[in-house]
Amino acid sequence: MIKSKISTLIIEFIDMSSPTRITLEQWRSLTAVVDAGGYAQAAEALHKSQSTITYAVKKLEETLQVSAFEIKGRRAVLTSIGELLYQRALHLLEDASRLEQAAKATSAGWEPVIGLSVEVLYPTWLLLNALARFGEDSPHTHIELYESVLGGTQENLLQGRAALAVTPHIPAGFFGEPIMTLKFLPVAHPEHELHQINGELTAKDLRRHRHLIVRESGSKRSRTLASQSEQRWTVSNMPTSIGAACRGYGYAWFPVHKIQRELADGELKPLRLAGGGERIVPMYLIFADAEGAGPGVNRLAEIIRDSAKTMV
Repeated sequence: MIKSKISTLIIEFIDMSSPTRITLEQWRSLTAVVDAGGYAQAAEALHKSQSTITYAVKKLEETLQVSAFEIKGRRAVLTSIGELLYQRALHLLEDASRLEQAAKATSAGWEPVIGLSVEVLYPTWLLLNALARFGEDSPHTHIELYESVLGGTQENLLQGRAALAVTPHIPAGFFGEPIMTLKFLPVAHPEHELHQINGELTAKDLRRHRHLIVRESGSKRSRTLASQSEQRWTVSNMPTSIGAACRGYGYAWFPVHKIQRELADGELKPLRLAGGGERIVPMYLIFADAEGAGPGVNRLAEIIRDSAKTMV
């Protein structure tokens, strides 16, 4: 009952609509007394007089009509209610500090939100590492990540959702900076019928078997991307396509880095195509507006460029 009452009081008094408010300095004084081990030590830690710290804590207690501390010997010890106040104060001060840092970052020109559109072909671990590095530089910038396929990337750029994109295709009207190349292999389960055909496979052989395709994420899908196979499954994401191939349901071209485990475990095996089936696909870094890009977008682009070098 006591904790419930105090929780209600805290909410009321820190609510901006409340006529009486407890200041952050009062909360800070309370936590300092606990952390430093006393009023004198808290005053030294906050570079204030002891009377200022004492008054701030007493004012807080009077406002809430509770006793946060009791004196035992020469030490000020938290009461049960004081312990609850202390824990809530820590969260409140942490939130206030984050808000202040976010405001400073924004005032310095760092964008509060950055949209990033990345083709599903791109190595996931490489992308996550880049985002983690960017988070160290600008922890308060919110990243809106769009994992797209072909036309979806162009839409994200044109419709203003993405300030940056990583894609193998440069949309009309944009400039692309090559940052890496990816190797694709045609594969199927080792017991798939295509592996039972003697000699090298031809386009005619492939047409007779199911082709596994990842659906383009744009609303306007290109007909030229349709498979020439008599059978095909079009799925929404690459893990589903890889899973289908591992179960012998069809063949597909996959980026090598996406199927390294499956190749090593013998779940997938490269197909022997006439003329070689390996495909090399370049990946480009594209700005929606290079001249108008802010410091956050430029920094994220720099990190993506740098991380891409580890794949070379």
